[in-house]
Amino acid sequence: QVQLVESGGGLVQAGGSLRLSCAASGRTFYSMGWFRQVPGKEREFVAACNWDGGITYYTDSVKGRFTISRDVAKNTIYLQMNSLKVEDTAVYYCNTGNLGPSGDYRPSSWGRGTQVTVSS
Repeated sequence: QVQLVESGGGLVQAGGSLRLSCAASGRTFYSMGWFRQVPGKEREFVAACNWDGGITYYTDSVKGRFTISRDVAKNTIYLQMNSLKVEDTAVYYCNTGNLGPSGDYRPSSWGRGTQVTVSS
């Protein structure tokens, strides 16, 4: 059974940085990614990568600020978040899924999430 464990969330001031980690266990996954959710809104796609992190996709609002990467040996993905904004405040969820050739990412298994709070 797939298990995803996120870590690295916390409270940071606007303009600061955080790095989220997600350790996967159970088997090797082809694609992994991150979504986020704020109360009252649907989960939204943030970033995804292929099996070795060589192919990446981002939602427009985080391009140039966030970087997704992957350590294949550790079966772990990371989300480096720089220049954080108050509107980045959300619960961030790690997931495994299918990444299509045009960048469409369909998540399947989910972690429990980690809270990121950006203060002004």
